[in-house]
Amino acid sequence: MDWDKLRIFHAVADAGSLTHAGDTLHLSQSAVSRQVRALEESLNTTLFHRHARGLILTEQGELLFDATSAMIKRLDAAAARIRDSEEEVFGELRVTTTTGFGTLWLAPRLPKLYEKYPDLNIDLMLEEKVLDLPMREADVAIRMKEPSQADLIRKRLMSVHMRLYATPEYLERKGTPQSAADLSQHRLICQNMTSAQVGAGASLVQSLLANDIQSVLYVNNYFGVLQAVLHDLGVGVLPDYVTQDFPNLVRILPDLESGDIPVFLAYPEELRQSKRISAFRDFVQEEIISHRKQLRQQGKL
Repeated sequence: MDWDKLRIFHAVADAGSLTHAGDTLHLSQSAVSRQVRALEESLNTTLFHRHARGLILTEQGELLFDATSAMIKRLDAAAARIRDSEEEVFGELRVTTTTGFGTLWLAPRLPKLYEKYPDLNIDLMLEEKVLDLPMREADVAIRMKEPSQADLIRKRLMSVHMRLYATPEYLERKGTPQSAADLSQHRLICQNMTSAQVGAGASLVQSLLANDIQSVLYVNNYFGVLQAVLHDLGVGVLPDYVTQDFPNLVRILPDLESGDIPVFLAYPEELRQSKRISAFRDFVQEEIISHRKQLRQQGKL
């Protein structure tokens, strides 16, 4: 099949309009229409249902669009490797991680990365959904469990524990719990049990809720939990990596914490030589070393 026709077909399918695809490709609507018709004739099939409000893919069109999408992702990966053959670190790097880790740990540290590599552009995708790295939905991922996808390079970065925290102001007003049973007199702030989260964190919350706690504030991510704790609403279940940037938080019931939660960095095997990946990986590792050193100095490890 003619790649030029496939490229134009993909643009039309993506835009849902001949006109919009033409604008993207810098071609006239008639030129785009001719190429699509020629592709349909060569395949002896109809690729689009034509409606007044735009174009909708037929079943055959959907199959072809899936194929061209995969081809374009592969081409993007090849282009990235070619660009990365240069010594400079530049261009877009798509990073995916959880909302909590990305908001509370990674984002506050990115100024250092930009200071070192001003031509690097980070596309930070914060969500609990695990994106498909081999299919280039993202370039690099930081996840709270080891990725199971094939053809990935994995590196364990550190371990995280879920712990209980409150502000000094809250504890002065409501008192400091001395046992898990005392939590029944406090508001517990935690991630909603129906939200995507690691099993160790969910297990800790379940055990805490067994203490006949009368008031609970559920939030669907740890950023929200932290904000509620900082505003003196109660005792929060938070990952221990927040303590460096919020040193005034007081840890409650130090004998209570979740099991070990491993943090992994992963990226596709085909990006092994990527300068951008290497720069980001080294930056994260250096920040983790610095993070742990500061926690030791604060007596929080």
